[in-house]
Amino acid sequence: MAPTPGRVLTVCTGNICRSPFLERALQAELDRSWGRGGIEVSSGGTGALAGHPMEGQARALLEAQGYAADGFVARDLTTAMVADADLVLTATRAHRGKVMTLHPKAVRYTFTFREFAHLASGLTDEELRGAPGEADQPREHVARVVSLAAGQRGVRAPLVDTEADVVDPYRRPVEVFQEMTGQIMGSLPAVVRALARP
Repeated sequence: MAPTPGRVLTVCTGNICRSPFLERALQAELDRSWGRGGIEVSSGGTGALAGHPMEGQARALLEAQGYAADGFVARDLTTAMVADADLVLTATRAHRGKVMTLHPKAVRYTFTFREFAHLASGLTDEELRGAPGEADQPREHVARVVSLAAGQRGVRAPLVDTEADVVDPYRRPVEVFQEMTGQIMGSLPAVVRALARP
């Protein structure tokens, strides 16, 4: 029987800029590590423009990084989506709060994207690798990394407010979209390192 996939959920407001960028970039990188279906990355919006494709400028910047936006359709964030996830990565601290309002138990596995990168960067390769055989199952690996990252809270200095969030570029100048891209791409390697097959 095929192993149960790990499930990662990314969240922003409209689900057309930040969270789809995160979804598609993370999915591509984790597919390279685990193979397709090892870890499934999806996204939703707290005030989604449901049914819309990815915003054009965000899509262009995503594709410029080598990732695909084809077939993306925005959808509303639901309690079931949060409950089914093993890890929730939000664009901002405000989104994190909304996720936990929907499903309070998600407090254990919900982080802002940049916070998770910061916490995960404090983990050693040995910690990420775990005991022999532990890393063979993607879902178990995600759960273990979530626990390890949570354990870094209070150990690593917390991010200042402006470092914890990904800026919202919607209906703003191209420079803000570029800032969003820089923030995501700057944190992506640490997140991929943590979630990839050791």
